[in-house]
Amino acid sequence: MIKGGEFLIIDQEANNIFIPEDFGEEQLMMASATKEFVEKELDPHREQFEKKDYKLTEDCMKKAGELGLLGIGVPTKYGGMGMPFNTSVLICDRISGANGSFSTAYGAHTGIGTLPIQLYGDENQRKKYLPKLATGEWMSCYCLTEPGAGSDANSGKTKAVLTEDGKHYLITGQKMWISNAGFANVFIVFARIEDDKNITAFILEKEMEGITMGEEEHKLGLNSSSTRQVFFNEVSVSVESLLGGRGNGFKIAMNALNVGRIKLSAAVLDACRRMISLSTNYSNERIQFGVPIAKFGAIKHKLADMAVRTFAIESATYRAGAEIEKNIGRLEAEGIDHQKAHLKGIEEYAIECSIVKVLGSETIQFCSDEGIQIYGGMGYSADTPMEAAYRDARISRIYEGTNEINRMLLVGMILKKAMKGELDIMTPALKIAEDLMSIPSFERPDESKLFAVEKEQVKKLKKAILMAAGKAAQHFAMDIEKEQEVLMNLADMVIEVYTAESAILRAEKLANKNGEEATEHQIAMSKLFLYQAIKNCNQSGEEVILSFAEGDEQRMLLMGLKRFTKGYTINPKEMRRSVAAKLIEENKYCF
Repeated sequence: MIKGGEFLIIDQEANNIFIPEDFGEEQLMMASATKEFVEKELDPHREQFEKKDYKLTEDCMKKAGELGLLGIGVPTKYGGMGMPFNTSVLICDRISGANGSFSTAYGAHTGIGTLPIQLYGDENQRKKYLPKLATGEWMSCYCLTEPGAGSDANSGKTKAVLTEDGKHYLITGQKMWISNAGFANVFIVFARIEDDKNITAFILEKEMEGITMGEEEHKLGLNSSSTRQVFFNEVSVSVESLLGGRGNGFKIAMNALNVGRIKLSAAVLDACRRMISLSTNYSNERIQFGVPIAKFGAIKHKLADMAVRTFAIESATYRAGAEIEKNIGRLEAEGIDHQKAHLKGIEEYAIECSIVKVLGSETIQFCSDEGIQIYGGMGYSADTPMEAAYRDARISRIYEGTNEINRMLLVGMILKKAMKGELDIMTPALKIAEDLMSIPSFERPDESKLFAVEKEQVKKLKKAILMAAGKAAQHFAMDIEKEQEVLMNLADMVIEVYTAESAILRAEKLANKNGEEATEHQIAMSKLFLYQAIKNCNQSGEEVILSFAEGDEQRMLLMGLKRFTKGYTINPKEMRRSVAAKLIEENKYCF
């Protein structure tokens, strides 16, 4: 098992990573039951979900609770199913594709609405709230964002004042963009006690005097997702309602968001598959110039690119989810209790959580946009599902931390781990700098072995990241956190490499199991993703270098970047056509 971020310096073998095809019979049965719920309770009401029917969303959430789908990861002693972490990722994937309104309600309740109590609550709090949240008897929401505190979550102005008798806190403040607020029974609220540096978390209940709400927000999408402002006017809560200790609210918020980030990536997967399937259906049926538009190269290009990105982010998401699950299991085996094991297990892979959040949200945006383009004018019509999918997809790049924040966070976490000695990136970075002064090796990998060339190219991309990051860190020193453009460029390189490696290892594992012929399309998709990743890394790396290097140093670094990003050639047109042909033949996403 590798630590969070170690993928940059350690190359994993295909048999050591988890892929979606590794799920066992029990998990697949649960996924099938979830699919039946979606087909029975969600799909028939597609049009109604677009009409701001908040009661419909609440009713569907209640039904999901009755089936146990709200308590997948909640321990059995608190009324949940106690399933492993990656199983909860799988169910989130399967339940979230029908529409953005239900997906948001589900994610807000099971993730940031339940996990703070599950992971930070004391025994009394867990016994009181988790059974009701796991079964859907009660719903939960998460009150962090304020008018003046969005990405800067710790700057919230909501106050908690201790009463003279020391038995209660009076909560006063305003929260906004609160998903599920209209039907939530439980509110996870973040407020500041006195002049504490960090905020503190509290558990409030709907019936408490002093809680009022604004009207439902009018939004671009998620039409039946209840989203309101919540106002607190000296709401009296007992000191026993404080969650996780005074001043620990920011830590609670960040760790809850780490889980929310990987779950968001899972939540877009089935929507991507659906849009690819719908686009394929339409392209097979739509006749222009006497033939189905599926016959046209431009349409095949779009269908293939949608499938490539979906296959890649699916590979990365389940790889990361399995690493978290293994880490939790390792910690529990060492005798660490359930709460601490989950906290430490998830926190270790915060980098990977940010990676998949960014790429997942950008993949769903890409697929919905290309879906509309394939539908043409019909795609712009509210009578087809693409229009709603496009609007619903847009929020995913904003919530659970904007993609810009996540990009800067993930690089910041890598550098922080390096400074703490938890991730040795400077030693290989310095070696790469030395190697740039030597004559490059002209040895080539054994091209007869599947993915030998691709794996070597991934290693080169990792060297490009270490070279660029190492030199940037040396140049900017402690001021690097202020260089947001540089951090985002480095993040793009990290995201591309982690995802490309994940897709390649998945395809290799499948080929080892089923044979290369049966896996030809997965092999093609992983190569196509790597091909584009190399181009993206080259551009991002060049921008990093040009941001600080001059003269001979600049020329040397650009030469090194070229060395690490050249020489990989495939026939992208023919590979895309092969992938598209399979989609068109099956008339759906079939990978």
